[in-house]
Amino acid sequence: MTANPGSDRLDALLAQVLGSVGGADPRVRELVGGLVAHLHAFVRETRPTEAEWLRAVDFLVRVGQTCTETRNEFILLSDMLGVTSAVDEVNHTGPPTMTPSSVEGPFHSPAPPRPMGAWIAEGPERHRGEPAVVHGRVTDCDGNPLAGAVLDVWQSNDTGLYDSQDAEQPDGNLRALLTTGDDGAYWFRTVKPSSYPVPTDGPVGELLRAIGRHPMRPAHVHIKVQAAGHRPLTTHIFVAGDPYLGSDAAFAVKDALVTDFLPSADARFGMDGPFLAAEFDIRLVEEGDPR
Repeated sequence: MTANPGSDRLDALLAQVLGSVGGADPRVRELVGGLVAHLHAFVRETRPTEAEWLRAVDFLVRVGQTCTETRNEFILLSDMLGVTSAVDEVNHTGPPTMTPSSVEGPFHSPAPPRPMGAWIAEGPERHRGEPAVVHGRVTDCDGNPLAGAVLDVWQSNDTGLYDSQDAEQPDGNLRALLTTGDDGAYWFRTVKPSSYPVPTDGPVGELLRAIGRHPMRPAHVHIKVQAAGHRPLTTHIFVAGDPYLGSDAAFAVKDALVTDFLPSADARFGMDGPFLAAEFDIRLVEEGDPR
């Protein structure tokens, strides 16, 4: 039986692999080279057995096999390991007045265009959940309104399910594309979202159970915003008081995104009966801003 290769052999192996990384794109070379170096360092540090390595390969294969048009298990894996939030953090800087970004998550899909102020809840939750209005303004970082900004909104229902997970919801339920007018204002009628577990019926769920973690995400509304001349933004509106704000399974909560859903009687919104209102202004960074 031969001895395990020593440090010199591992150094030579890594150098050989890194020496094979070529191609015309220097950024690809940088990314692949960095990944190879970190993977080799991981093997040196943890010394996985061949059986453990094969199990890891099988896990990644099954992650890919679980993906569908409406479910991305790889994004879910990235979210659960905090990698998505880390990528978000290194890519979104700007002035202190900007609205913080957050992760997209695995449940985004095309949304139907709707008129401003529309009800986006069209399933059973419309009569079962707590009615709510989400409203605010889209501006630049100095507070100037942005006309023609497009908001892509999606959320779970009152039981924590997205339309792609729930046969009782029509396609496009709790989703909307909204376009602001000259004042930059937006608003839509919905139901208060619920905290929910991420899908645990696939390999990512197996991983969470193996490392003793819960799968819960705090209640939130997703919003992507685009406006001419400004950086696009993907963010969340988190419901204040949710018990999982401090332990979000996706590590995506930022204090500035936590918003009160408060009882309201504001007649502007044309609601019948009691409802909650959440005000969330969105400030976008101009393209070319060096901050």
